[in-house]
Amino acid sequence: MSLRRKAGAAPGTVYRITEARQSLDEDVRGRQRRYVVSMLIRTVAVLLTVLLWNVSTPLAAVTLVLGAVLPYVAVVIANAGRENAPSLPSAFLTGPARHSLPPGGSTDEER
Repeated sequence: MSLRRKAGAAPGTVYRITEARQSLDEDVRGRQRRYVVSMLIRTVAVLLTVLLWNVSTPLAAVTLVLGAVLPYVAVVIANAGRENAPSLPSAFLTGPARHSLPPGGSTDEER
């Protein structure tokens, strides 16, 4: 059985599992949790708007604005992409510079 190295990985490079990204299931679960919490806060804000309308109109207006803006913010947060993994190896090869062939594909031996 042979092990293949990834392109650009130096021989002897060790990657730790703690540097790996979280699984897709955990990512989706976290997004769903954040969305549900945001919608619960929105529900409380709308209920406070109804309860406070005759008591304190300015405070009720603030909760109304919060209840109107929060769904947009919740969707943007829930649809945000997965976290960045800055410690993953680069996809670019960083070996010795390779020179291209001269124009026309001719080499020194053909001249």
